[in-house]
Amino acid sequence: MRPRSLKLKVGVYLAIALMAAMGVFIALVIQYQRAQLIAQASEHVAQVSQVISRSNQAGIDRVRIFNKDGRIIHSTYPPEIGVTVDRQAEACYHCHQSEKPLARIPQDKRSRVFSSTNGQHLLANMEVIRNEPSCYNAACHQHPRAQSVLGVLDVVYSLDNMDRTLRTNAFALAALALGFVLLASLGIGILVHRLVYVPLRDLGHGARRLAAGDLDHEIPVRSADELGQLSTSFNSMTAALRESQEERNTWARTLEQKVAQRTKELRVAQAEAARGEKLASVGLLASGIAHELNNPLTGVLTFSTLLRKKMPDGSPDAEDLDLVIQETKRCAAIIRRLLDFAREKKPEKKFHDINEIIEETERLIERPAHLRDIEIRKELDRSLPPVWVDADQIKQVMMNMMVNAQQAIDKKGTITVRTGIAAEPKRTDPGAPPVRMVEIAVIDTGCGISEKNLERIFDPFFTSKEVGKGTGLGLSVSHGIVRAHGGLIEVESEEGEGSTFRVFLPLEPDAETAELLRSGNAT
Repeated sequence: MRPRSLKLKVGVYLAIALMAAMGVFIALVIQYQRAQLIAQASEHVAQVSQVISRSNQAGIDRVRIFNKDGRIIHSTYPPEIGVTVDRQAEACYHCHQSEKPLARIPQDKRSRVFSSTNGQHLLANMEVIRNEPSCYNAACHQHPRAQSVLGVLDVVYSLDNMDRTLRTNAFALAALALGFVLLASLGIGILVHRLVYVPLRDLGHGARRLAAGDLDHEIPVRSADELGQLSTSFNSMTAALRESQEERNTWARTLEQKVAQRTKELRVAQAEAARGEKLASVGLLASGIAHELNNPLTGVLTFSTLLRKKMPDGSPDAEDLDLVIQETKRCAAIIRRLLDFAREKKPEKKFHDINEIIEETERLIERPAHLRDIEIRKELDRSLPPVWVDADQIKQVMMNMMVNAQQAIDKKGTITVRTGIAAEPKRTDPGAPPVRMVEIAVIDTGCGISEKNLERIFDPFFTSKEVGKGTGLGLSVSHGIVRAHGGLIEVESEEGEGSTFRVFLPLEPDAETAELLRSGNAT
């Protein structure tokens, strides 16, 4: 089975390559050592052959002497004495390759390596016995002077000891080579583990974390080589993906917010359009009703007042007429409100101090509020600049707001009036640019407004008060006045927790009015 781990692959393949290389190396060393040993043995045998005529030295298999005819005349192995050797035999072939024997034989041609019939490994060396002067002049020799070669001395040397030495050396070299391979494989395996496997493992782990959606994971950069550069590039890619995802999420949130804001503005615009149509219809109806009722009510009030003057105080008829006059005046007040609602009087704007308008309005309701144990708190920003408004209409708006707040408190409570610059610019219409506004907040601790009534509180004639305590026109008129000033009203309320009405008015005149003011055509 092929290894799948990179570390294991490198270790195994490297071990195989090293073992093959070491095998070749060992074979070459053994061959070289064998050649050296044979050369040394040949030289040694040659030297011994020169001094041995007859010997049974340890390691020498046999010593024999040939005469010039190739007959063995002496041997340490007696059975071969007298045997004539074939000239084509291995021992004679080098000298007798031709009809005339060689006079001189090179030293490397004198020795030969062969195996005996019993498988023994042998080395033989021939030494020519020449007819020296000491020989042909001696009385014991019968060889004439003309005979140059007396015979051949052939020494056969056993190579068993050398072969055992070679085997021992081969085993030692193999053990050393194996140890070298193991050590080299271990060292290279540790190196590959540190330089290759660990960075690749970090990259693989980082890739899995990235695939799982974890963009905060960073791969450790362990070196400055190619794998370190790859880790750095991977971290840069992860950071870019993280920034891209954050940017995409930001755009998605921004888009959702813009869609929600535009939807809200569209709904507000639709509600304003519907309210405008409703107000126009109600205004037209109210105007006709007010004109039709105003004249009869004026006559009733006039004649009732004249009759009352003729009645003595304390009489039953006088009390009845007082009630008629009171209710007639109340009807007249309602009709005046209807007329004010129907006329939609255009604001006559000038620069006024908002805080001063609020203080004047507060003085009008201060006494009745005090009688009901209601505290009016003023938190006015004295640094507010003058605002371009119709003071009477804004005073009417503040009066409606404070009276509603007072009527919403059954027992002891608090009304807080706060002024200041709005925290952020406001836009009154979806397509209009946002402008800086003055914020007037009227906060009460009354009964609050239910959620189902919050969307209807600015509708004409809508009221949650008891019959006879309200006409439902105050907030409608106030809403129309604020819209005519280019502002808006926001309501926050929770049933049983009180209400907060916020009136926003433009801090500066519109561009056309500002131009007229600069040119001196407006006051």
